[in-house]
Amino acid sequence: MNKSKLLEAIEQADTYKRYGKVLRVVGLMIESQGPEANIGEVCYIHTSTHKSSILAEVVGFNNEKIILMPYSEVAAIGPGCLVESTGKPLTIKVGQGLIGKAIDPMGKTLDGSYIAKGMSSYPADQSPPNPMKRPPIREPIQVGVKVIDSLLTVGKGQRVGIFAGSGVGKSTLLGMIARNSRADINVIALIGERGREVREFIEKDLGEEGLRKSIVVVATSDQPALMRIKGAYTATAVSEYFRGLGYEVNLMMDSVTRVAMAQREIGLATGEPPTTKGYTPSVFATLPKLLERTGTDQQGTITAFYTVLVDGDDLNEPIADTVRGILDGHFVLDRKLAEQGQFPAVNVLKSVSRVMNQVANDQHKDAANKMRAIISSYEENKELIQIGAYKRGTDPEIDEAIQHHPKVQKFLRQGTDDYHSIEETIEMMSDLLHGGIT
Repeated sequence: MNKSKLLEAIEQADTYKRYGKVLRVVGLMIESQGPEANIGEVCYIHTSTHKSSILAEVVGFNNEKIILMPYSEVAAIGPGCLVESTGKPLTIKVGQGLIGKAIDPMGKTLDGSYIAKGMSSYPADQSPPNPMKRPPIREPIQVGVKVIDSLLTVGKGQRVGIFAGSGVGKSTLLGMIARNSRADINVIALIGERGREVREFIEKDLGEEGLRKSIVVVATSDQPALMRIKGAYTATAVSEYFRGLGYEVNLMMDSVTRVAMAQREIGLATGEPPTTKGYTPSVFATLPKLLERTGTDQQGTITAFYTVLVDGDDLNEPIADTVRGILDGHFVLDRKLAEQGQFPAVNVLKSVSRVMNQVANDQHKDAANKMRAIISSYEENKELIQIGAYKRGTDPEIDEAIQHHPKVQKFLRQGTDDYHSIEETIEMMSDLLHGGIT
């Protein structure tokens, strides 16, 4: 840069630092007069004690006033506190040093441990990749859960919803996938979880083996709504960073319903009208933008598993319905199966993988279709069979279903520590259909 350009830049530089001041705090919302800031920018609110600053984000405007939402508690904020804009949205530090760590939505470790230097700054909010630059999904990825690898095969870069009520085994299933999958790295987002469950999930469900190739992003239920939303954005941004390096990434988010609830809190606080079940219009605008960021791009893949907490096991509630329409498949965990002691409690007939036809070979697809037909035939005639009203020899299909039922039930069950490669699983399914596996 030559001297004249430097002098011109100096002349144009704004040497004043402008501050705003807090006017009022209403519920989750802080209203301030100034400074100049755009939607999504991060601001510092200097507390009345001057000992600390609270981070907040611009979420709206009211006439000339700025509406901010804090990332932490607002106990130390009073009228007249200074507000300083950083002029940029939230960025996080990402790099290899995060692997094996549990972090908060701001990228800081939860246990206070040291993160190695050499990390890159990465914006938490990104646009989804250009649809024409997304390579098609052509290869299967091993999940390590028999019922999924055989009957609901997942492709590299697929996005799947795991739909379940509370206490049906979502977290345990995610832990199994994290340990048994062939992905290079797992990014696990625990959004709105109980504080007690975080360490329990890391130590029990994930284990040392799973944590060794995982990054856990945690935003517990007691944290402000904005922190819970940012937990989802941070986990997605970390996944995108590793995808950009050419990795095969698994992103597991538990749960996307709590992300929607956090967005509803923010929308209602900023004056949005409530619509379906109290959810604001911004919820239905935010979900596609967040979920479309994962998948394939030219460098690598993000295979995403989003859990959806269905109220009262109602699969048609607004968030479940919206998410199911966006994703490339859904696995339904059935409470009745869980009560019968079947784990994982995946209801094969209600679940679907939309890319299985592209990633499975003909032999695999034929075996899976035959297995589905056997399960379906038994379920349709279950009551007749159980009360003894069905006479053997009446229908060959039902006879075959009765004959195979015990072996199919045994195949669908899997202990949390059981490991089978995708090739072994498909071979076991073929053997079962041809009279093997007792």
